[in-house]
Amino acid sequence: AEGSASSPGSSGVEVVLSSDPATPAPRCPHVLELGPTLLFVKVSQGKEDTRRFYACSACRDRKDCNFFQWEDEKLSGARLAAREAHNRRCQPPLSRMQCVQRYLKFIELPLSQRKFCQRCQQLLLPDDWEKHREHQVMGDISVTQLKRPSQLLSPLENKKTNAQYLFADRSCQFLIDLLSTLGFRRVLCVGTPRLHELIRLKASGDKKPNIKSLLLDIDFRYSQFYMEDSFCHYNMFNHHFFDGEVALEVCRTFLQEDKGEGVIMVTDPPFGGLVEPLAVTFKKLIAMWKKGQSQDNNHKELPIFWIFPYFFESRICQFFPSFHMLDYQVYFEKYIGYNYGRSGSSIDPVTWLISCPTAILLPPSLQSLQFCEDCKPVCSKYLSCKFICNHALRKDGRKWNHCFLCKKCVKPSWIHCSICNHCALPGHSCEGPRDGCFICGELDHKRSTCPNISAA
Repeated sequence: AEGSASSPGSSGVEVVLSSDPATPAPRCPHVLELGPTLLFVKVSQGKEDTRRFYACSACRDRKDCNFFQWEDEKLSGARLAAREAHNRRCQPPLSRMQCVQRYLKFIELPLSQRKFCQRCQQLLLPDDWEKHREHQVMGDISVTQLKRPSQLLSPLENKKTNAQYLFADRSCQFLIDLLSTLGFRRVLCVGTPRLHELIRLKASGDKKPNIKSLLLDIDFRYSQFYMEDSFCHYNMFNHHFFDGEVALEVCRTFLQEDKGEGVIMVTDPPFGGLVEPLAVTFKKLIAMWKKGQSQDNNHKELPIFWIFPYFFESRICQFFPSFHMLDYQVYFEKYIGYNYGRSGSSIDPVTWLISCPTAILLPPSLQSLQFCEDCKPVCSKYLSCKFICNHALRKDGRKWNHCFLCKKCVKPSWIHCSICNHCALPGHSCEGPRDGCFICGELDHKRSTCPNISAA
């Protein structure tokens, strides 16, 4: 993200969304082998000169993945060969087909022989027992446990790479009821493993399942629990299917079934992820879905629920202008090291909201929500100020206050500053840094759209 436009010597990094397709990006040598890297550009305040480089698509910390290569850097044959050998070593220990075969063998075992290694996060067949003899192993793995892999697997905890904060069951059940009420028959779960497993769990108990799902997730451990038609190992930051054309075809078939009718995408990207590459990926999924549409329905949009922090709303709407926020709090399961607010309960509301096309509106009978006829997003009955400014006032979970001078609602901790002529935190610096263009300092645009930047 760009830094401050008025701080001397400020610099930042931006992702480059349009690169030469004839020049494939180098692959990331991370221990999880995260697929093609992304192209970034370093920018500095007041300077037009920039230099582009490749870096990991998923890791935000060089300690987790130190891959770095200038775009114009020429690599020797020996270095390329060494990188390719390293990438091969970083592949998952089992192929997708091997995982499926092992799972089919595992479910045939008697209960007393079904074991799971907690250290290696792996289902164990009898031939594996000796190698894991010194490890902490769970026994008597039931069919019910196999249907809830997100409870069996330990959540990934690296906040700057692949931290997992899974939906609480109550939020999943609400979403399932909502999707069923709206008439959706298929759910593409992108980074939402808990929702996927509960949809499948509900379907297994119904005589005639009315919703089915496909999970796309970067956590390859889920390969142990699902057949090829219900899980694809996938990186949403670079639209990379780790199992190649076979997995891509599974996703394409799922999206285009019934000429694309009755499908919705629900995604919960890492909250520290960049909006730009996510938007590019989602547009590729939308394009894949549109290819299955008839010419008469070519104007339709793929329904999407995007769960993300409320303060990214404007960034998301830059890429998807038809999106709106819903005033709905998503609950996540509580893990050590994550801030859940003041109540301290085991499952606590986290104030991330859902963006979706305007055609998808929440039924007013659910969760005591009602339509706001003035501003169209769904508003909570607690929003007493909505008829003054037509804004949802609880974007961060608190009741906001209306400022008549700013003509909008602001956070309750903010006050109106007569010097700055807008609301801000008490004790803020009136001469503080302001967001704007790195090159000319103007506030109405960013560096990438600056009229002063050279054509080169």
